[in-house]
Amino acid sequence: MNYSNWKIGLFIPCYVDQFYPQVGIATLELLEKLGCTVTFPLNQTCCGQPMANSGFEHLSRSCDNLFYDLFKDCDYVVSPSGSCVLHIKDHLKADNKADESKVLRKRVYELVEFITDILKIDTIEAEFPHRVGLHQGCHGQRGLHLSQMSELNAAPFSKPVSLLKQVKGIELVDLDRTDECCGFGGTFCVSEEAVSVKMGKDRVADHIRHNAEYITGSDMSCLMHLGGILKRSNSNVQVMHIAEILNAGIKKQKPEPVH
Repeated sequence: MNYSNWKIGLFIPCYVDQFYPQVGIATLELLEKLGCTVTFPLNQTCCGQPMANSGFEHLSRSCDNLFYDLFKDCDYVVSPSGSCVLHIKDHLKADNKADESKVLRKRVYELVEFITDILKIDTIEAEFPHRVGLHQGCHGQRGLHLSQMSELNAAPFSKPVSLLKQVKGIELVDLDRTDECCGFGGTFCVSEEAVSVKMGKDRVADHIRHNAEYITGSDMSCLMHLGGILKRSNSNVQVMHIAEILNAGIKKQKPEPVH
């Protein structure tokens, strides 16, 4: 498949832009090395999820309008955040453009699902010789269906695992509770701080118990929460977004010629 002519809009969540710019850079480099033509609108802002989730959806309307104006001409919009992508997919509605907004919603993808479902990449040349535990965020798993939910009597699958297994030298650790919430939950970690921290400590303990060197995932918000707990306990375990691992030592893959 030749996708070099597609116009891929890169949407970087505000907290990634401010606190973890290396994740945005890794996402851009990874997409380009996989053969994509990527555009990054410089005046993009927050998707509006914090306001909407707090009961002030009307205050996020300007975010919807800006997102639509910036990305309406893109063939696909890709972001390294399951929670922000799910919000846009479910709630984007620009003023006087309800139908057009629905069309754009369907072109917005989280990075992992874009690589597996749209690019259909089955080989990634990357190298990361470390023991890694995968945290599967709730929005990505239960909202975007990046992996199967353990409570269902259904065949297991995990799109992040399928990509990570292609990374040379990586050792994925088996956790006791593979899809338990970390407790971040956006504003939940503010309104229910004690519960949030306890849930995060439980998740961190699972990774440490299995000797993980790194905790990865497709949502930096979850990793930010877990990373804060790790730092406060002076742990040597680090958090790293899946884009950074998939981009580690990766070689540029040339797009197939047009026949």
